[in-house]
Amino acid sequence: MLSRTADNLYWIARYMERAETAARLLEVGARNSLIPSAHGHRSEWNSLLHAIGTEAAFTAKYGDPVQRNIESHLFFDHDNPSSVVSCITAARENARIVRTALTSQVWDAINSAFQEMRQMERRPRSELDLSRLTEWTMRQTAMMRGAIEATQLRGDGYHFLNLGYYLERADSTARLLDVKYYVLLPRVDFVGSGLDNYQWTTLLRAMSSHRAFHWAYGGDVTAQKIGHFLILNPQCPRSLITCADGMVAHLERLDRGSRKKSTARSQARSLLAELAETKVEEIFDEGLHEFLTRFIQETGKLAHEIHESYLSGDIR
Repeated sequence: MLSRTADNLYWIARYMERAETAARLLEVGARNSLIPSAHGHRSEWNSLLHAIGTEAAFTAKYGDPVQRNIESHLFFDHDNPSSVVSCITAARENARIVRTALTSQVWDAINSAFQEMRQMERRPRSELDLSRLTEWTMRQTAMMRGAIEATQLRGDGYHFLNLGYYLERADSTARLLDVKYYVLLPRVDFVGSGLDNYQWTTLLRAMSSHRAFHWAYGGDVTAQKIGHFLILNPQCPRSLITCADGMVAHLERLDRGSRKKSTARSQARSLLAELAETKVEEIFDEGLHEFLTRFIQETGKLAHEIHESYLSGDIR
């Protein structure tokens, strides 16, 4: 497979997953803003900008981090490369370039999402409430994911699509978890309180993981249980260890097909091994924010290595 084709497929998946992340971030902010007493050092909405690293760009364009401005920034803003509109537009453009490498069902899912999005952009904002926007985004990304799994040939193209998904999902799960760090509680003795646990539950619901969490753990919601579920539990489809395992699996299949041993595969294996040997108590001893920051940096290095190993020259 030519590297430029692999690159397009890889980024189709990354952009669609990134669009879903923007929608989930908006849902986290909306749910947390409904808690009257959640007035920490940083506002609930401002916390989203800290977690995704776009605070400077947002402030320069919008100024005040109120809900309507952040909705515009994360959903409709073409100047924000991580907004839903920007990501779906970029995914569709990549798909158009490699149209012959996709099944008609996958192309239809991406193109339909793009056309519906264009129609939404023409409607008055007063007719588009936030819940409708977030639900629409998650439905479109799920439909595309389903089309890939149901129809795409299990060749190199399929592996690059999934590699993009798992890498982007690992990064997004870490960033969504980190939102909780930025929503600081009024006092340290609120940790473990009803307010603290409500915010953790809100995070689970925004990640569509609330019921799965209770199936796996039952009982009370605690920070350590949620940390274990979203970081170290291989049964959770969004957990960091599940994503790392998925990246290793698809990199191994790519390497077997090309009869090579890439540095990217070795790096992904190291990331997976570290997660497999980590205990949730060690994560909280280090500091959840510090652990997640380090993990995000490691996935960034892995993304660079994937580009160097597979996407910067012809793959044979």
